[in-house]
Amino acid sequence: MGSGKRSDYLPEEERGANFAQIPTSFGHELRACLRCRLVKTYDQFRESGCENCPFLEMDKEHDNVVNCTTPNFTGIISVMDSARSWSARWLRIGKIYL
Repeated sequence: MGSGKRSDYLPEEERGANFAQIPTSFGHELRACLRCRLVKTYDQFRESGCENCPFLEMDKEHDNVVNCTTPNFTGIISVMDSARSWSARWLRIGKIYL
C-alpha cells in the first residue's frame, strides 16, 4: 500500500527527480527568472532559488533575486509532463523544470 506521497504515483524513472515549486499566489508578487523564465513568488526565489539556474544562488544571495528576476512578463504556462507535452516541444522547454 502506498504512503499517499506524490512519488507513489510517478513512473519509476521520475521518482526522486526534482520539481520546481508551484507559485503560492498569482498576484502582483510573481517574478520570472531572466535566464530560464521560471515563474515563482519573490519569497519562493529567496527560500529555494531557481531550480533551473542554481548557479545564480538566489537562495544564498538575496540581492540576486532582484537582479536575476523580473516582475515584467506576460503569460504563464503550466506543463505536467514536459516529455509528452506538445506545448513544451513547441516552446522548446522540455528539458527544464517548469
